[in-house]
Amino acid sequence: MTESDRPTARTGIPWPLAVIAVVLVAGLAFAIGRFTTFDDLSDATGSGGGPNAADAGFARDMQVHHAQAVEMAMIEYRATDDDELRALAYDIATAQAAQRGEMYGWLVAWGLPQAGDPLMSWMSGTGHDHGASATASAEELEAAMGMATAEEIDRLASLEGSARDCLFLELMIRHHAGAIEMTDAVVELGSDERVIQTARSMGQGQTAEIAAMQSIQTRLGCTG
Repeated sequence: MTESDRPTARTGIPWPLAVIAVVLVAGLAFAIGRFTTFDDLSDATGSGGGPNAADAGFARDMQVHHAQAVEMAMIEYRATDDDELRALAYDIATAQAAQRGEMYGWLVAWGLPQAGDPLMSWMSGTGHDHGASATASAEELEAAMGMATAEEIDRLASLEGSARDCLFLELMIRHHAGAIEMTDAVVELGSDERVIQTARSMGQGQTAEIAAMQSIQTRLGCTG
């Protein structure tokens, strides 16, 4: 993907075609992330004896987390009239699709299933567990990870104008904050060097995006 592929302003292209293009780019990003893993299995399995439960749990849970971020970003991308937000939504959708592909590839390379223990169980008992417990429901665990509810996603899709833009920013900032807790946890608990390096980069990127989104909130006069 080149810099010219990244939208910076609206063009004369009908928005359905623009959205289809971004969906295709996001799908390609997922595939590239997935198959890049197989170019060097030594990188995927690390040099410290292979992944542990935290590495595997992070790869599974962050795929779930990223899938919702891509969904919300695509809603915002196709609807917003704000050029800065449109570009940000594109970046989130494509970057996180690629990261999902990479994490999918890790699990394949490790010979592990894509689904496993309940969300955040690998973080239980640490300072990063968001209050996770064996008795928590899936909805409670998703909320602890900063994820939006189905009702919030529906509301995001139904709103228009600045109301939708502000809700997107609110939901995505919360979403990113939950992801950063997960990246911090796997840096502390993981054993695979590639996972740890990727998590550090992911945390830094999402921290920068939170700052950018907070600036946009101020510009748009978002409240609440």
